[in-house]
Amino acid sequence: MMREDFLHYIWKFQLFNSNDLFSQEGEIVQVLKPGVHNVNAGPDFFNGQVILDKTRWAGNIEIHLKSSDWKQHNHQHDDAYDKVILHVVWENDESIRRENGEIIPTIELKGRVKLDLLNRYEDLQKSQFWVPCQDAISQVKKSTIAHQMDRAVIERLEDKSKKVEQLLQFYKNDWEQTLYHLLCKYFGFKVNAVPFELLANALPYQIIRKHQSNLFELEALLFGQAGLLDLEFEEDYPKRLQKQYVFLKSKYNLKSIEPSLWKFSKLRPPNFPTIRIAQLATLLFNSSGFFQTLIQTNAYNELFDLIKVQASTYWNNHFTLDKLSKQNRLKELGNQSVDMLIINVLCPLLIAYAHETANEIHKQNAIDLLEQVSSEKNIIIRKWKELGIESNSAYDSQALIQQKLNYCDLKKCLTCMIGSEILMKS
Repeated sequence: MMREDFLHYIWKFQLFNSNDLFSQEGEIVQVLKPGVHNVNAGPDFFNGQVILDKTRWAGNIEIHLKSSDWKQHNHQHDDAYDKVILHVVWENDESIRRENGEIIPTIELKGRVKLDLLNRYEDLQKSQFWVPCQDAISQVKKSTIAHQMDRAVIERLEDKSKKVEQLLQFYKNDWEQTLYHLLCKYFGFKVNAVPFELLANALPYQIIRKHQSNLFELEALLFGQAGLLDLEFEEDYPKRLQKQYVFLKSKYNLKSIEPSLWKFSKLRPPNFPTIRIAQLATLLFNSSGFFQTLIQTNAYNELFDLIKVQASTYWNNHFTLDKLSKQNRLKELGNQSVDMLIINVLCPLLIAYAHETANEIHKQNAIDLLEQVSSEKNIIIRKWKELGIESNSAYDSQALIQQKLNYCDLKKCLTCMIGSEILMKS
């Protein structure tokens, strides 16, 4: 069954037999330029050029499955459509007129499109495979796949940067505050992302700035605002944290978040939110001027070393407050966790900064960073590997995630270079 987006595709790439092409009114039609595809409101193609009975026309072109759709869409009441030079339809079931009564030239494409093209499109749309083109992708040129991945990774970076820009606007262009918020959010990774973000909201960065040179005070603020100091403790360290927090809470008129929000179950102890909060405190302690460092370097090793922090010594034999652990070892942020922070925080921030400063260097730095980061390991990347598409860096894995979620799952084969090659094969 024909769909309008596919009809747009057919017209855009002129994938129909144009020999002996006549309008429904009997005029000889020659297409010089199909026009520029418009994805916003208004006619579907701008600035097309056609010859109608030896007269050259330039203007907008509208596409419909049936010519009667013109009225269904109320174009007869919209001046933007009254000067359309050509109406392209799959099936002509009604003559359409301008406001002055003149018939709008219409061509019907049904019967002019190769059956195998229609079948290939239908196969993609009806596919139940993990990706629609799963049985054909091995025949697609490697250069086509590479170009599509380049497009996908840029789209993913741009999508993430939009969220950064919204946050930046909220914080009135304070880049350090925005970086702090993002670090907090992603320190929770998937399981505790929400309470970590609430913690960032409950503990403004201007307060962090005032205590950034004192790790103990940072821990008191973070654990206190996390609601994890509202208990009776036996050990000296949490008692001192509690005492410090009571003072700072009164000084800044703070209100902690609900402690029940934190999720511990099904997490390995090294990933407990208590450990993450302690590691975040160390990162904040070590990272004065972090944003300036970020925009001045694209050196992966330098940023990796800055982020790869360890919790303070109390946590060497603790996973939670006031409960001694049998293990005694450094609670260091894992390499994969560091890489995820670079991917989800630093790279999108660089893209947003490139937009803000109109400086493409920062965009290139974000891309360079992704190419230096190890590939992510998840079910999506494993499934792509089964299809013969390897991921050698975070640049690749981010592209493949974007491809799966924003193209394949939505069956956007018409806007995908891979899908286009499959559809257009002879």
